[in-house]
Amino acid sequence: MKENKVSLKEISKSSNTCLYSINFNDDNHTEFEKFIIKFKDNAVYNESFNSIIKVLSHILEIGACERYFRNEGGEIKASGLDSKRLRLYCLRISDQILIIGNGGIKTTRTYQEDQELNGYVMNLKAFNKILKKGVKDGNITIEGTKITSITTDSFPIT
Repeated sequence: MKENKVSLKEISKSSNTCLYSINFNDDNHTEFEKFIIKFKDNAVYNESFNSIIKVLSHILEIGACERYFRNEGGEIKASGLDSKRLRLYCLRISDQILIIGNGGIKTTRTYQEDQELNGYVMNLKAFNKILKKGVKDGNITIEGTKITSITTDSFPIT
């Protein structure tokens, strides 16, 4: 059985905040890039997509404050407060660090009821376990806007 590997890629950085995204098995695109590819030219969800991108730009300027997210349990958050249907799932580490996952169209009451959305959230939860274990073991350091070691290494994910 092939072991899945995950790594972290820096998407954008300011003096206040760093945005990262997860990448599986050295895929050509991070999870956030897949979200962009899926929705950037979608006329039906263009307004919602642009709203999410605008919020991410604002977060980059002033920080990943709680008020910009819908709580999905623990550190898992959804960006899309202004959007009724489009969700982007994230892992909020602090006001200074946001790990952006993937997302999609919310057609059910909860993300757990939608196989695709649930998959995106489960990926973030699995990554969060790796991150917490790495910090606990001293292999990963989180300081300010930086997460060290995990951006250069790949870690097995279960």
